[in-house]
Amino acid sequence: MTDQRGKLDETDLLVTRDYIGGEWIDGAAKPIEVDDPFTLEVFAEVVSVGETGAQRAVDAASNAFPAWAGKTPGERGAILRRWFELIEAHREDLARLITRENGKTFREARGEVDYANQFMEFYAAEATRVIGEIIPAPTPGRRLLAAPEPLGVAVAITPWNFPLAMLTRKVAPALAAGCTMVAKPAALTPLTALAFTRLGEEAGVPAGVFNMVTGDSGVIGKVLTASPVVRKFSFTGSTPVGIRLAELCSATMKRMSLELGGNAPLLIFDDADLDTAVETAMVAKFRNSGQSCIAANRIYVQNGIRDRFLSAFAEKVDAMSAGDGFDEGNDIGPLIDSRAVDKVDDHREDALSRGAHCLAGGASPGGRLALPTLLADVPANAKLAEEETFGPLAGVICFDTVEHGLELANDTPFGLAAYLCCSDPATIAHVSRHLQTGMVGINTGLISTAHAPFGGVKMSGMGKEGSHHGIEEYLDYKYICHAGL
Repeated sequence: MTDQRGKLDETDLLVTRDYIGGEWIDGAAKPIEVDDPFTLEVFAEVVSVGETGAQRAVDAASNAFPAWAGKTPGERGAILRRWFELIEAHREDLARLITRENGKTFREARGEVDYANQFMEFYAAEATRVIGEIIPAPTPGRRLLAAPEPLGVAVAITPWNFPLAMLTRKVAPALAAGCTMVAKPAALTPLTALAFTRLGEEAGVPAGVFNMVTGDSGVIGKVLTASPVVRKFSFTGSTPVGIRLAELCSATMKRMSLELGGNAPLLIFDDADLDTAVETAMVAKFRNSGQSCIAANRIYVQNGIRDRFLSAFAEKVDAMSAGDGFDEGNDIGPLIDSRAVDKVDDHREDALSRGAHCLAGGASPGGRLALPTLLADVPANAKLAEEETFGPLAGVICFDTVEHGLELANDTPFGLAAYLCCSDPATIAHVSRHLQTGMVGINTGLISTAHAPFGGVKMSGMGKEGSHHGIEEYLDYKYICHAGL
């Protein structure tokens, strides 16, 4: 680092150049300034490549593909395993980088490194578990096969809110399947991605197999979406950007995985265990300062438990502290930029103007900090019920019956995740079945794992990440009909 704040044990992990074709390169455009969300100081400058650099990365991945696809699954898995071990060994430094450029608490940054590394470990083993099919032939003398093959060159575009985890859950399955990749991290948080790339080089990833480019999203995206060489495009981000990328990729019929907007509901029913409900709400709402696509953006509480829940929830929220992510005593770090703070303020004031009441927290104290805040009696048409707040603002909306709660929860074009707290097995089965989301958490706010499929429905995207479904996104199955046997 350029100062003592978040100083790395392994200084070589502070990388500011891009990695293309096995070489670290400088950029041609104006460098990207990376600032500290808490101090607001620029502490690093990262290179920015243009169309030429992006095309060079695609060419490098294309040239490396035949040899990488030709390696045995065990050979690919062994390299991913070494990468996993290096991430584990440099856990503290990676967490420091995440907190320094993203702002999240150091405790949560450590947790992100551990979660991210689940994907490296899982797909290091999953590489050897990809199997095809022998299909019973309908006529004698034939053998029918479905043989898995890697798609080719893949692209990963990752967001700033989980700068390591969103990368590993794309890179690991792609490389395990035999694809090569070009990755572009968010301009707000490129340093974690570049450190990850450095560890991949040390792990023995062959030149061109994994390439990392930073720079203007429009310039780089134009090259990556238009290239007929790129056969797979994976993006995590906003729905409007995802729609635009899908339009651009359609011209070359790329396979796509899109993890887009969330607006997740949390339903708390009258028979819920109070402690479980409060803990679920705390985790689902305030993890990563509320800057998560699966954050509980809308909290619906049945009238019978309303008063007890609000009292207990308000006590927990009021005890939280916001501040420097490197201060172990803080629960909430700074938000990523001033626009994020402005949105939290706007959603809070809009709800209050419509009749909501503030039970904990309040106005943002300045800088990029937003106080953990709880609002009660929020009307269903408030902005925070219709848009993702992406910040530490919790608004509670009441409902009467199970069907009323379901109606409110599904009243959105999005469908990534949903949560419910309940004790009755019949209600749990009914509600989880009828929630229009790709994922459901029951009596827990922690649902993400490398071992299960992650993805949404409706306007929240397409495709899955994690589990064996995640590696399938990077494979095609070739049907082979062998006659004359």
